Amino acid sequence: MARPLIITLLLCTCLSATAAPRLVLQITVDGFRADMLTLNRHNFGKGGFRYLLDRGTVFNQALYLHANTETIVGHTTLATGATPAVHGMVGNVWFHGDELGYNIEDPEAPLLATRAEQAEGVQVDPTQRRARTDGRSPRGILVPTFGDTLSLASGGKAKVFGVSGKDRSAVAMAGHNGTAYWYSTDTGDYVTSAYYMDSYPGWVQEWNAQRKAEALAGTDWTLLLEPSKYRAAERDDRPYEVDLKGYGRTFPHSFGPAEHPLFLTRILVSPMGDALLADFARALVDAEGIGDDEITDYLSVSFSGVDASNHFFGPSSLESEDTVLRLDRTLAEFLQFIDDRVGLKNTLIVLSADHGMAEMPEYASELGHEVGRLYSDEVVALARAAAQELFGEPDLVKEFFRPYLYLDADKLRLAELERNLVAERIGRALEAHPGIAGAVSRGEMNTAAVSNPERAAAYNHHPDRSGDIYLYQAPYWFMFDRGPIGVMHGSPWRYDQHVPLVFAGTGIPRGHVDRLVHPSDVAPTLSALLGLHKPAGAEGSALVEVLKPR
Repeated sequence: MARPLIITLLLCTCLSATAAPRLVLQITVDGFRADMLTLNRHNFGKGGFRYLLDRGTVFNQALYLHANTETIVGHTTLATGATPAVHGMVGNVWFHGDELGYNIEDPEAPLLATRAEQAEGVQVDPTQRRARTDGRSPRGILVPTFGDTLSLASGGKAKVFGVSGKDRSAVAMAGHNGTAYWYSTDTGDYVTSAYYMDSYPGWVQEWNAQRKAEALAGTDWTLLLEPSKYRAAERDDRPYEVDLKGYGRTFPHSFGPAEHPLFLTRILVSPMGDALLADFARALVDAEGIGDDEITDYLSVSFSGVDASNHFFGPSSLESEDTVLRLDRTLAEFLQFIDDRVGLKNTLIVLSADHGMAEMPEYASELGHEVGRLYSDEVVALARAAAQELFGEPDLVKEFFRPYLYLDADKLRLAELERNLVAERIGRALEAHPGIAGAVSRGEMNTAAVSNPERAAAYNHHPDRSGDIYLYQAPYWFMFDRGPIGVMHGSPWRYDQHVPLVFAGTGIPRGHVDRLVHPSDVAPTLSALLGLHKPAGAEGSALVEVLKPR
């Protein structure tokens, strides 16, 4: 009983010693593998990442518990303090009924009118809009977030916002009671859905009307520093990097004309997308009065540029390195704005990432690893061949969308085959193929405790959403669909699970912590710092190092 008593006393002392912050600022860098923070430190300026590292509590061993280290999974874990087995966001895509569906897809929450429609005063019938575009909402998240908990505790007075370059990142962090905005690669606007409001506030319309993304047409993404200052200076031209139809594999990268079909995507796959996000977030803080009073507000800003650059150029590329360094400058400017507007002494900051990133298989091969690429259609062919050999029926296998292999329930029933048995035997057959390190069937999830990957797969399992077999690739192998993607995350290996975790700001002690912690600890820690109960589904624990008396 001594340990809980000590923690309780720490909490009481912590809360009584420091006034509640006016703002909780949660910064998430998509795809920001933990070593990216340390390897680039020598080139950081004074006010961005270095400010957090020098003035905060830095947790050096923050690892996700779940296996499918993808964007929606990590963001929702950060937001709720729960694993996907509880919060339900098991992947970016899973079967919704008979069809594969997007994680936050919601036909009852259509996107609001586009900028062109707004300019023309067009009133779009909601049923027509629903038919022509995907809706977005947090309804699929099964438990409350920290933002929801803060809103409830304040009687709805706390302002809660999530903004990001990606819809799923913004929606997950804003929770059920907040408001989410995200960048549209269709229009260059920041958009939202009918779940949050009926029409855009004037300040959003004004920001979108400035067409800041389109102003980058005809410009280039160039290096921030002299080439000699980069670790990856000699790795600019690698034949396995992805060229987005003329974007190029080497610097400078031309965004091209605004009419180019990939122009707005190229903005996202660059540091300029992060700069636009920070600019939009500044407008939001001013317009919505974030941090203006004694009631603690919450703002999540999730930057997407590092992840996008990683996917196309790889995390050890010159492009990825420059994206991190430019984000450091963008973050410094944003923190200075927060200091001027709210006061960093009145702000509680947490920095983390939703997942890490693997190296490109070809790059890993150059360094001596025996790795390769395994595509989804090849996995399906292997699984159907196994089903034919084992049960005489290849069509027992329905679909594979990483990480889950799905069996056909109707065909299993007609063949009078037991589902878990079929899944286990097909899984064992697949494990014999190069590139597939493990297969955990649905029936094995409750006993999956032999190795970390198996435990991680169990943390990822939700009985109503997960597939029949969780497949995970061997280290550094690529396992995903064919297409213009250079590298993927989404494995139970350390390069995908290990992320930065830093608390800084009002009353946070300085120092480094080397014990194992988890991103699911973030929401419980924020709650403890504010004297709130944990979010309802939270499984993580408050980090006592952050709660030391101040």
